[in-house]
Amino acid sequence: VQLQASGGGLVQAGGSLRLSCAHSGRTFGVYAVGWFRQTPGKEREFLAAISQSGAGTQYADSVKGRFTISRDRTSVYLQMNSLKPEDTAVYSCAAGGNYREFVNFDYDFWGQGTQVTVSS
Repeated sequence: VQLQASGGGLVQAGGSLRLSCAHSGRTFGVYAVGWFRQTPGKEREFLAAISQSGAGTQYADSVKGRFTISRDRTSVYLQMNSLKPEDTAVYSCAAGGNYREFVNFDYDFWGQGTQVTVSS
């Protein structure tokens, strides 16, 4: 399973970005998908996860109310609103079997990340 995150960039504080996690194969729908971020010197942080059907979602408290995870047949998205400078990080997506386990960093596949930089 190959995952690729995209959509990052430079944005001012208060702005929005929409990240995408794409999968090249036809079996993307069998995986739950989660988003994470990491900055140098800090541990990887769980952000959000979504079930295979899209009906189940889970968010970290740090992004609840600002970030929204969604999916369609080929991609999973992370809509990020009201961005803050502390949201600056490399954002990556992962795939696995149970979206509830992503908060425990329990997943099977990891994708390349995309840089998000929020200026003050």
